[in-house]
Amino acid sequence: MATQHTTFKLNTGAHIPAVGFGTWQDAGAQEAAVLEALKAGYRHIDTARIYGTEKAVGAAIKKSGVPRKEIFITTKLWNNSHHPDEVEPAIDASLKDLDTDYLDLYLMHWPSPFERSETLMPKDEDGKIKPGKDDYVETYKAMEKLVKSGKTKAIGVSNFSKAELERLLKETSLVPAAHQIELHPYLQQKDFVEWQKSKGIHVSQYSPFGNQNEIYDSGKDLGKLIDNETLTEVGKKYGKNGAQTALAWGIAHEHSVLPKSKTPERIRANLEGDFKLEPADLKKLDGLDKKIRFNDPSGGFGWNFYADLDGKK
Repeated sequence: MATQHTTFKLNTGAHIPAVGFGTWQDAGAQEAAVLEALKAGYRHIDTARIYGTEKAVGAAIKKSGVPRKEIFITTKLWNNSHHPDEVEPAIDASLKDLDTDYLDLYLMHWPSPFERSETLMPKDEDGKIKPGKDDYVETYKAMEKLVKSGKTKAIGVSNFSKAELERLLKETSLVPAAHQIELHPYLQQKDFVEWQKSKGIHVSQYSPFGNQNEIYDSGKDLGKLIDNETLTEVGKKYGKNGAQTALAWGIAHEHSVLPKSKTPERIRANLEGDFKLEPADLKKLDGLDKKIRFNDPSGGFGWNFYADLDGKK
């Protein structure tokens, strides 16, 4: 089965491939998985400092023989490096591990700062995260300088609320090129998505399969999104499974989607989620919204995430 290799234009003029390869979890398996993904035809790789997979991504790109300029690489600034003086050293460390001299997209992973620290998860004697005092606006202003210096072609954010994004737009110069958020047919956030589009912010979907990930406690009592009857029935019409159809739903709404897998067959199958849904079928999938959010680390991170968004408990 073919894939369409859809791309979307960012507010910088650059193009982001619609299907990206996510590298969260299973750090030891990522070099082989990324190599498999590049061989299959993926040209968009998504990683982050906290994933511990940047070295594996860099090694896989080298081994693949695919020219760097053909690959869209995203990584993310972690919460322990929100102090403006830590932002450039943080991207430098990521560039070194990725074995590249520039990124295509650098995201602030969360709006919430941790205490300035060499440790990724600084904790007090009770094992609780030590929150920091750095303002995400000042962190973002430091990120803006990285575009000027050429270390990244674009910057953006992840896991922001609408109010946090509004403040960012008001107090900084560069409109984020992308916002990476949890988004899937069970959490569609239509108003928020439309508002971001109106501002020129591209939406990128993590956890595009919803509660497929075992790490999420929320949604354990629900059937898996990818087994949803409507999703699988619509998919059958195109010779696709529920997972591929969930990806096609996101792409139809002009979002990039970030499935992850370490299984060669699934890696290839996910790329084939880039197919065109007929309007009537898209409408059926738009009707699946349950406003259910599976990822909310507010308690552990000491920050009230998604305060004004769908799915907040």
